[in-house]
Amino acid sequence: MSSTETAAARFSGVETWPTADLADALLETQLAAASAAASARDALARAIDAAAMRLAQGGRLVYLGAGTSGRLAVLDAAELPPTFDWPPARAVAVMAGGERAILHAVEGAEDDGPAAIKALNALAINRTDVVIGVAASGRTPFARAGLAHARNSGALTIGIFNAAQAPMHDDCDIALLAETGAEIIAGSTRMKAGTAQKILLNCLSTGVMIRLGYVYRGRMVEMRPTNAKLQARAVAMVADLTGASVDQATDALTRGETIKVAVVMLGLGLDAEAARARLAASGGILARALAG
Repeated sequence: MSSTETAAARFSGVETWPTADLADALLETQLAAASAAASARDALARAIDAAAMRLAQGGRLVYLGAGTSGRLAVLDAAELPPTFDWPPARAVAVMAGGERAILHAVEGAEDDGPAAIKALNALAINRTDVVIGVAASGRTPFARAGLAHARNSGALTIGIFNAAQAPMHDDCDIALLAETGAEIIAGSTRMKAGTAQKILLNCLSTGVMIRLGYVYRGRMVEMRPTNAKLQARAVAMVADLTGASVDQATDALTRGETIKVAVVMLGLGLDAEAARARLAASGGILARALAG
């Protein structure tokens, strides 16, 4: 039995504790999850660099998971397009049991390894892709089969799991282990294990986007200004990065259409067409376009 399936002895009888003590206990588990995730720092750094190298060649981020782990993976994939304007076709979530399983439990789906292989074959997984398998126990057949198949297909494979002796170690190129141990409620991996997984997923995908040039001076310069709030944020970002007035930033965004183009226009005194050409020549990396 995986350690994530056991109950922490320290919290035995927690249902009888005063509510303030219960709240302390629940919050303590979340702090422990963050500490466990931090122990994966070196592997995380390797994963960021290796994934960025593959994705720079046009590959996709493909997430595999079941249950809580799968839903966390789906969330990470879903947030990349609006946050970084990452193409939706390059952030793919393969959930055991399909889309229905995102909101409803699908019995037996996590045990269906062949379904993961079938889904990856439909995607024509290749060496430019990065496949991330997430499973608290590191034993889930769906995630393990998918990772092993992706690895055999030449993709970079990254496993995120919470049990030290997990066989998933053998299915991936890089293992991100956050050993969270026993849960406050046995088997409730939405608690410590899930929090640690969310931390590692966030850090991995954000680190990759930074390495690929989707962030400049701590700003989401690839963000899509798709509503009034984000439009105002984009204007403020352009003004802050260039020293321009709000009116100048608004005008540049209107003509350039994207934050990066607007920053290059104002930063180098170019029109929109010339700014786009300069960005293209710099591989879309804003720092290079401004420095070149």
